[in-house]
Amino acid sequence: MLGVFTPIPILLTMPIALFLGIGGYVLDRKAPEVEEEKPIEEPEEEPTTPNNVTDLLTIDPVEFEFGYGLIPLADSNQGGDLLDRVVMIRRQLALELGMIVPVIRIRDNIQLKPNEYVIKIRGNEVSRSELLLDHYMAMSPGVDDESITGIETVEPAFGLKALWVDDLMKDEAELSGYTVVDPPSVVSTHLTEVLKNYAHELLTREETKQLVEHIKETHPTLVEEVTPNPLSLGDVQKVLKHLLKEKVSIRNLPVIFETLADYGSMFKDPQMMAEYARQSLSRQITKAVKPVQGGPLYVVTLSGSTEKAIADALQQTEHGSYLSLTPDQSQKMMMSIQEEVVKLTQMGQSPVVLCSPAVRMHVKQLIERFMPHVPVLSYNELEPDLEIQSVGVVNVA
Repeated sequence: MLGVFTPIPILLTMPIALFLGIGGYVLDRKAPEVEEEKPIEEPEEEPTTPNNVTDLLTIDPVEFEFGYGLIPLADSNQGGDLLDRVVMIRRQLALELGMIVPVIRIRDNIQLKPNEYVIKIRGNEVSRSELLLDHYMAMSPGVDDESITGIETVEPAFGLKALWVDDLMKDEAELSGYTVVDPPSVVSTHLTEVLKNYAHELLTREETKQLVEHIKETHPTLVEEVTPNPLSLGDVQKVLKHLLKEKVSIRNLPVIFETLADYGSMFKDPQMMAEYARQSLSRQITKAVKPVQGGPLYVVTLSGSTEKAIADALQQTEHGSYLSLTPDQSQKMMMSIQEEVVKLTQMGQSPVVLCSPAVRMHVKQLIERFMPHVPVLSYNELEPDLEIQSVGVVNVA
């Protein structure tokens, strides 16, 4: 067409037309048949598959959730070191309690307030608090200084009254004797104390099996004498949980297993075996309650008549013994113990209740709901060289 209708010579356009015609013919022969387009099928929703539904049932042992305002705590790009602190907490608890703390799940939650965080154990909330990232928490040494001002709050780990102070007030608070800590340290201390309080709930049969396999590498004969006969893995777990519930470290497993080997065939009550294990760990327990600055250990004791009343109220069953007191008797005895504990606290001493081995665990069960942090010890759990001074006697007629 260019050669016919334009001034371009036909002798120049004819070879080009011939080349294009042959090329088109060859390409047309090689082209595959065009398939009919099929509609795009949308993928099925993942929750419909059995495996994905099963994954939804998984519950993390420990969860730490926080509002979007606390994201800098966990974001390393913004200087956050929460992940490193969690690793150190797990190592610290392994040394202090002798158990492996499960992996802690850390995630943000837009349903929380911006500065709020929540700690969950087995999917249930156990503690909640708020932080101010641009402030410091100042805790009073006992005598408040009116010149120190800030936002009133409560220290989450121990429930102490505190103030959120800014950078300008921080130095003045330190000079006045206040204990000043930064927000990451507040979170670390809170998380550590929560894990200590709920360590007995985190010790499952799987973790118990790991501990048994670990001690079996160095003490195979001892482990064979204890489990699976006369004690099953579940029985060993219950004994360890009773110890952890009262913050007694189970790191010295060989001593505990020696006790289980001696008394496992005699008693089937895990609480009773835990009591004998505590007596075997007397040196460890004494070190935990011994005053750091030296001097005697101030305690609250129970009178002979009070211990006799408790012993007479014990009821024996095939599953162990329990304390059968009337509500009036229980309340009267608990109030009397609480009064003596308060007197000891006002003296500036850490309260300790001391009683005979026969009633120790029952006294602990009586007061643990209202005074969970007060240790109850028996005479057999303290070393003979420790000086003890009784500053109060519980005497319930």
